[in-house]
Amino acid sequence: MSNQGGLRERKKEATRQAISDVATELFVARGFDNVSVAEIAEAAEVSRMTVFNYFPRKEDLFFDREEESRQMLRAALAERPDGEAPLMTLRNLVHSLADRAHPFAKFTDATAKFWRTVAESPALSARAREMRDELIDDLATLLAGAIKRPLADADARLAAAMVITALTVAYAEGLREHKARRSAASSRAAVLQVMERSFSGIAAMLKDTPYV
Repeated sequence: MSNQGGLRERKKEATRQAISDVATELFVARGFDNVSVAEIAEAAEVSRMTVFNYFPRKEDLFFDREEESRQMLRAALAERPDGEAPLMTLRNLVHSLADRAHPFAKFTDATAKFWRTVAESPALSARAREMRDELIDDLATLLAGAIKRPLADADARLAAAMVITALTVAYAEGLREHKARRSAASSRAAVLQVMERSFSGIAAMLKDTPYV
């Protein structure tokens, strides 16, 4: 039974990924607002209802890795070594993503097109802002929970807001380096420079709290 359940889950994930890949390709080629869900369903060879079963909103077809970022933060904080400050855990995670050229810290022509598509669509731009705010809320909760503080802790929310803002700025710098046709190493260095400066500032601001 467990094998059958695992097979079903793998098939569902494969279907979800196939729909998302088709949708992203169409969005990047033609623009988000110029592609309908019906067209995506036809290209992916599934029904329109199947698309909505996997992606409740059209924007979710484009931003299909949102949950992965939450899982990554959750795992990093849950598995951090004894005695390591949560802010250091986040710093180490950023370095690990950059060192591995993880898709969240990778700069290619494809990622440049991806974010250009976002900039050209009011709907996607609005959803990107919503996702950023949601991620701040989630990270604040994770940070507070990591040190067993009340989930509404103001220091946790301050730390989360600054870290996510810093990541947004750092990613934009890495993308700018790529667009200038500089090397992957240059993009990585730009990201880490912004983040190191940011983590130093956040640590100073949160001095004498359990987060640093």
